[in-house]
Amino acid sequence: MSHLHLIDTQSTTANRQAVLSQIHAAFGATPNMFRVVAHSPAALKSMWGSFAALGAGVIAPKLGEQIAVAVANRNRCEYCLAAHTALGKNAGATADEMRAAQAGEAGDPQTSAALQFALKLVGNRGQVSADDIARLREHGFNDEHIVEILAHVALNLFTNYVNVAFDVPVDFPEVALLA
Repeated sequence: MSHLHLIDTQSTTANRQAVLSQIHAAFGATPNMFRVVAHSPAALKSMWGSFAALGAGVIAPKLGEQIAVAVANRNRCEYCLAAHTALGKNAGATADEMRAAQAGEAGDPQTSAALQFALKLVGNRGQVSADDIARLREHGFNDEHIVEILAHVALNLFTNYVNVAFDVPVDFPEVALLA
């Protein structure tokens, strides 16, 4: 059971309902994570706006979801792992690709480089070297891509922390964390 109650999407303030209705339209339901974050309309707008902005960025949706599952597994966030595994499949990833991404692995060298960089950002709390950036460039990423990879990691840290800290009930098909 969540440490914070889930906001009732039908009987909340107009400013919350405005954002929650957009989320409902995008998912066909209102995921529990957003119903918890809705306690703060500012945090809800920030989170939803970040998803929208990055969804329109240069990082392909499939790679964004692979980054999300790698970060979720690292942070032991069962909610985000389940949600982004489902979203990754919707973005064209296979079950095997999503399982590999949990471990920061991919058959494609460019995807692998992005996942390893994302996990280094998480593991080293943002401390990366010029060589780490050069490695991404060697795999075809430009500065715009590199900044967006970091932005995906940052957004997923936000969502992971919400779900872990508040014990948000998982409302996506569950996926086992890797050891």
